[in-house]
Amino acid sequence: MAANSITIRRTRRDDVPVIVAMLADDRLGSAREHLSDPLPASYFDAFETVDGNPNFALVVAETGEGRVVGCLQLCILPGLSSQGASRGLIEDVRVASDCRSRGIGEQLVQWAVEEARARGCKLVELLTHQSRTDAQRFYKRLGFTASHIGMTVRF
Repeated sequence: MAANSITIRRTRRDDVPVIVAMLADDRLGSAREHLSDPLPASYFDAFETVDGNPNFALVVAETGEGRVVGCLQLCILPGLSSQGASRGLIEDVRVASDCRSRGIGEQLVQWAVEEARARGCKLVELLTHQSRTDAQRFYKRLGFTASHIGMTVRF
């Protein structure tokens, strides 16, 4: 399956379990996510919040057979800095482990950049954990530059 055989569409509630499984499918995600059947209600509550906000777009990459093989969230953040420019923030880019290196992630990120541009954003940013060196190489290949130092406080 190649990237040109996928469709990027808005996420539906019934996509939540496969998205959570993709989020959990690595060392960092496996420690953060809670895979169970049924999933904790918090995932569905979060989906409803994201889905109901016009400044957020949670999308999936779907094959012609209807399999969800990737996802990302785009947040449009209005602000006063940079002369009142809005910025796009790309979060939670994931591709199913058996579908990686086929251009699906690239197609998702390119979709997000174009969507942010269409919504009037003047720049697009993304976050990736410092230990995700493969992801950092991927984003650099797509034209992103390391420009910030991120910091986190967890509760």
